[in-house]
Amino acid sequence: MAISRDDIAAVLDEIALLLEIKGENPFKTRAYRNGAETVRNYDGDIVKKAAANELDGIKGIGKALQEKLHELASTGELKFHQNLRAEFPEGLFDLFGIQGLGPKKVRALYDQLGVDSIEALKTACTDGSAAGLPGFGKKSIEKLLEAIALKEQFADLFRLGDIAPIAESMLENLRQHPDSLRVEIAGSYRRSKEVLHDIDFLVATPKPAEMTEYFSQLPEVDSVIVCGSTKASVRLANGLQCDLRAVSNEQFPFALQYFSGSKEHNVALRSRALKHGWSLNEYGFTPKDKTSPAAPAVKEEADIYRILELDRIPPELRENRGEIEAAEAGEIPRLVELENLRGTFHNHTTASDGKNTLEEMAEAARDLGLQYLGIADHSKSQFQANGLYPDRLLKQVAAIQELNQSWDDFQIFTGTEVDILKDGSLDFEDDVLEQLDYSVASIHGSFQLPEKEMTARIIKAMENPHVTMIGHLTGRLLLRREGYAVDVDKVIDCAIRTGTIIELNCNPRRLDMDWRHWQRARDKGLMTSINPDAHATEQLQYLAYGIRLARKGWLRREDVLNCMTLDEVQRWLKLPKEQRMRA
Repeated sequence: MAISRDDIAAVLDEIALLLEIKGENPFKTRAYRNGAETVRNYDGDIVKKAAANELDGIKGIGKALQEKLHELASTGELKFHQNLRAEFPEGLFDLFGIQGLGPKKVRALYDQLGVDSIEALKTACTDGSAAGLPGFGKKSIEKLLEAIALKEQFADLFRLGDIAPIAESMLENLRQHPDSLRVEIAGSYRRSKEVLHDIDFLVATPKPAEMTEYFSQLPEVDSVIVCGSTKASVRLANGLQCDLRAVSNEQFPFALQYFSGSKEHNVALRSRALKHGWSLNEYGFTPKDKTSPAAPAVKEEADIYRILELDRIPPELRENRGEIEAAEAGEIPRLVELENLRGTFHNHTTASDGKNTLEEMAEAARDLGLQYLGIADHSKSQFQANGLYPDRLLKQVAAIQELNQSWDDFQIFTGTEVDILKDGSLDFEDDVLEQLDYSVASIHGSFQLPEKEMTARIIKAMENPHVTMIGHLTGRLLLRREGYAVDVDKVIDCAIRTGTIIELNCNPRRLDMDWRHWQRARDKGLMTSINPDAHATEQLQYLAYGIRLARKGWLRREDVLNCMTLDEVQRWLKLPKEQRMRA
C-alpha cells in the first residue's frame, strides 16, 4: 500500500494524541508530534528515505522513530499505531473533530463518564453529567452542543481543498486508461463549490463496461456501491462517494454540460433550447416536434452554448445568477486565471506560528514564479501564535530589507496581520504600522458580538489609514464554524469608500469572503487580494483554490491586487489610501 508524506505525519500526530489521552510521558508525546512536523517540512523525499531506512542524522528523528517510519513507509502501516488505536473504541476518534475538545477534555470524558462517541457526548452534555467535570461550564457545554449540531449538519459534506488532490489523482488514472477518449470531473467540483457532497467523473469511451470496472478498482477506492455497464459508484476511505458515467464520444459534450449543472442553470438552458425548437438533455439535441429544425451537430461543450446563441459560460458561473443574460448580451467577463498572479500577501513565518523561515518562504514563492511576497506575521495579542511585539516586528522589517538586496526581480513586502481588538482599535499603534509596506487587519477573538457591533468594529479598523486589507472577513471555518454576524454589504461599501482591500483568503478551510458576495462587490468597484494565509511553503499552493473561487465570484484580472506586476503594486501601495480604488 502506497503511503504519502502527509499520511505518515498524520499517523505520528494520532500516536501523540492517543499517548496524551493515556497520560503518557509528555516528552514521549512531544517526540511523535515533533516527528510529524519534521516529516511534513523535510526538504527531500522523506518517504523514500524512510522506506530505504536512511534517516540517520535527520534532526528530530531518533533511532526508535526511525524504525517506526521505516515500517510505515515500507509496509503502509505501523503495528504500534494499530495496537494503540485498538485500546480505544472507534467512536472516540470522532470526538477530535468537535471544536472545543482537546485531548485532556476527551480523556476526562472517556475516563470519568465513558464517553466514547459523539452520541454519548451529546447525551452527557444534555443530561447534565458533563457539567460535573472541570472545564465543562455552562457556556462550554452550550458551545459543544452547537459544535455537535454543526457537525451533524455537515456530516456528508467535504471541503473542496480536502478532496481536490485525490479527485485529480483519480482523474489522471482514468485519463491513462487506453480506452478513455475524453475524461473530466463534472458536478459541483467543476463549478468550484467550496463544499461538495460527491464527485462526478465522466468518460467518453468505446468500452464503457471496461471503464466502470477499472474505476471500481482504482487504488483510492475503499468500497464499491454499484458497478454496472455504464455507471459505477464507489466510496473512498473518507466516506466520499464518487460516481462514474461512461458515454460515447458523441454524447460526451452533452453529458459534460448536463452533469456539470447546476440544476437551476440547466433548467434555464433547456427552456432556451425549447424556444429554438429542440429538447436538450444529457444525450443531445432532439427536435421537439415535426416542425422543428434538425438537431445541429455538436463536437464540444461550447457548441451547445453557441447553438443557443450564447457565449460559452465558464463552469464556475453556472449557478443561474445572471450568467445566461450576460452570455446572451456578450458580457461574460474574461475571468482571472492562475497565471495572472504576480505575488501574494498574508503569509506567515517561524517568527510567529509559521513552519518555515523568511528565506524559505521567499524561495518557495520564487520557485512558483512570483515577483513578490508579503509577510504578515501575527501581532502581539496572538500570544498562542507567538505574536510579535513592536521590537520583534521591526527587527523582522530590517531583516526583510537586508534580504531584499539579494534580488533584482523579486521583493518581500513588510507587513503584519494585526488584530482588530474588540472595540475596533488595532493591536499596533499607528507609528508602528506606518513603518510597514502594508497591513492585514483581522479578527481572532470576541466572535460573539452582535452584528451591529461586529460591523462597526470592522468599519473602525478600515477607517485607519494604515490598514491595507481586511483578512478572512467573516472568520468562518468551513464545516467547523459558521462566520460571525456581520453586515457584509456595509463592510463592502466602507471598503470602497476608504480604499481598503477585502482579501479572498484561499486557505481551503476558509475561502472567505464567500464567492456569493464578490460579483456585487466587484460591480461596486471593490478590489481583492487572493491570499493563501500560508503558514508553510507548500501552502502557497492554496493560491489555486483562490483563483477557482475568484472565478466563481466573477472576478477579472483587473479586480485582483496581486495580479499587478511588482512595479505596479509598489506604486499602488505608495498611493494615499483613499486614491487606491480609483488607481
